[in-house]
Amino acid sequence: MAILPKYLFKTLIATIFVVLLVITSLDAIARLIDELGHLSESYDFVAIFYYLLLRVPSSIYEFMPFATLVGALIGLGSLAATSELVAMRSAGVSLLQITCAVMVPVLAFILSALALGEFVIPYSDQQAESHRAIKLGRAQQSASRQGLWSRQGNEFVFIAAIAPGGKLTRVLRYQYDDQDRLLAVSQSEKAFYESTGVWQEQSVVETRFDEGKTQVVTESERSWASDLSPELLDVLVLEPDALAMSNLYQYASYLDKQSVTSDRYWLSFWEKLLQPLAMLSLVLIAISFIFGPLREVTMGFRIFTGVIVGVVFQLSQNLLGPASLVYGFSPFIAVILPIIFCAGIGFYLLMRAR
Repeated sequence: MAILPKYLFKTLIATIFVVLLVITSLDAIARLIDELGHLSESYDFVAIFYYLLLRVPSSIYEFMPFATLVGALIGLGSLAATSELVAMRSAGVSLLQITCAVMVPVLAFILSALALGEFVIPYSDQQAESHRAIKLGRAQQSASRQGLWSRQGNEFVFIAAIAPGGKLTRVLRYQYDDQDRLLAVSQSEKAFYESTGVWQEQSVVETRFDEGKTQVVTESERSWASDLSPELLDVLVLEPDALAMSNLYQYASYLDKQSVTSDRYWLSFWEKLLQPLAMLSLVLIAISFIFGPLREVTMGFRIFTGVIVGVVFQLSQNLLGPASLVYGFSPFIAVILPIIFCAGIGFYLLMRAR
């Protein structure tokens, strides 16, 4: 690697990493304050810390575009303050060469974000919410916020917590007849996926209703035939933002075939797929600012400008995304418009800086 690209790489990697560390730390502190309101004997500090630790990959992924923008402004701003960028230009290094060299460390963060979103976050977020649900469920003797309802024919199923790999906690099953009369209610403490279409329930207590009489039956284990599978539950139990792109695409396509509204899942899919372009467009804005209007301002003003641009970009996506669901235009358009706008401004300012 040449000296100049290597120097820019080290500078930007360090600044972006520090910004990302600061932002995720602040987010963890905010989450900690929220979770302390649920502090109890079972959901203690250790349980809360474990939950927050599992949510770190999701926070890193969420704030990666913002961190690359502010980190690039800080890193390039420090080089501009010491006249190093001026020296580079005087040595014959073109603006295009500097831009390409800056994009290299950004690509490293993009690849990291893609790996987190596809392989880490779907597991860590599910594990985090399952852990939280179990701890809160034991403390409150009630279902947590992550409980899931499902219907299969005349049977309604409630699952209090779902862990990766087909492990269910506190499964309630309500069986009705064709006249909507309640026939039986059963509760099992745990259920494990045994084979295709079969679950194994443990510690089962079933109450049967027959002509005004009730009968309670207790079983240590029993089989439960169900169309639910761990793969389907992994999709249903998590918010679309926490799903891998492959799962989002498969489930959204499945909903389309069933003539069911899938825009929410397509929106999350396009947000994840186009996040690399969003990061590149924001860094392009940072480069154009340093060589343009922010060339001779203080570091504090550069950080302030980066925060404002990042907030405006995020707000525009947060507004256009739900608007696409309400007004029926393509989620792809909602995601790509802010990216095109940022890239256009960046190119325009860079052309002026030449």
